[in-house]
Amino acid sequence: MTRWKKFLLLLSVIGPGLITANIDNDAGGIATYSMAGASYGYSLLWSLIPITIALIVVQEMSARMGVVTGKGLADLIRENYGVKITFWFMVFLFVTDLGNTAAEFAGLAESVKILGINKYVAVPLGALFIWLLVIKGSYRTFEKIFLVVCGVYLVYIPSAIMARPNWPDVLISTIKPTFHFDSGYIATFIGVIGTTIAPWMQFYLQSAIVEKGIKKEHYWASRVDVIFGCFMTDIIALFIIVACGATLFKAGIKVDSAEAAATALAPLAGKYASLLFSIGLANASLFSASILPIATAYYICEGMGWEAGVNKTFQEAPQFMWLYTCLIAVGAVIVLIPNAPLLAIMWISQVINGIMLPFVLIFILLLINKEELMGQYTNGKTFNRIAWTTTVVMVVLTGMFVVSLII
Repeated sequence: MTRWKKFLLLLSVIGPGLITANIDNDAGGIATYSMAGASYGYSLLWSLIPITIALIVVQEMSARMGVVTGKGLADLIRENYGVKITFWFMVFLFVTDLGNTAAEFAGLAESVKILGINKYVAVPLGALFIWLLVIKGSYRTFEKIFLVVCGVYLVYIPSAIMARPNWPDVLISTIKPTFHFDSGYIATFIGVIGTTIAPWMQFYLQSAIVEKGIKKEHYWASRVDVIFGCFMTDIIALFIIVACGATLFKAGIKVDSAEAAATALAPLAGKYASLLFSIGLANASLFSASILPIATAYYICEGMGWEAGVNKTFQEAPQFMWLYTCLIAVGAVIVLIPNAPLLAIMWISQVINGIMLPFVLIFILLLINKEELMGQYTNGKTFNRIAWTTTVVMVVLTGMFVVSLII
């Protein structure tokens, strides 16, 4: 195969990995990175290197299983470990993702407020737009639109540049690990790691690869897609931390949300930096509010043995379409209720996310090492060591993250 043909093939395969990784920078993720930069400057930048490695390891295994088996993760769990375990898995994940979807619409509501748009206009219109995109569109159309949306995340780069950081300090902080043993720093460190890998991401990635129909012989292109997506999402995270570190930290301003960071940037880095930050938050919130319900509908339908897919119609996959519709509708309505306990909803969803993650990672490792399932595509010894070490570290840190949320 010529280089030109390989390049065209790569372009045709790219999508699931890039989209899944970028959703990681949702409203909650942007808030976490903003608070990290505002509270501790550049001192947490070094953590993005091991975070990127952990993300690549986990996403690569999910992608490989999708390509080799042609089945989603929930489907494989049901077939190998039974309906009962799968059912309870789906129940807990559904509750989590409903809270996460409401949190994304909350992020949209706050970001458009900064842009001068009323949430009672923006949230219903946003919900209607993403609903129509899936219900009336095809997977190919849906993917193309969201690949363009991924590019909007790049607005955080000029936002950080406008903050005029000391770039040598940024470089040194990125490659030189430092650690502070105060409780606030440790909690923030755990939070940055805890936003990296969510259970639903693995289900969505594998299901998207299956629906796209990527073959074994093209797996190399899918791997490039995954790795590029992981690098892109954490590079964006780096620029968010830099933007807040160069301005808010320097001025001694601490924030408790992404929208607060966007507002605070205006007098320090200029209104355009603040505007770009707000646009990035609105984009991330709407983007994630669409993908999260799709991921949930995918894995519940796969787990229960129902038809699923963006390419399906209401008649072909009624459970999938109704689940998607209900999640968007309920998530949007929650945000529009006056005095709705949004912080409590976000808190509960993050706790359940943390509790479920270890189980998802362990299932992935058990499944990918089954020779009867994966054949020659099981993990090698070296990769297994890296994968199990990554899993154990993520389990421990996520456990600490959950405890910090509860305490």
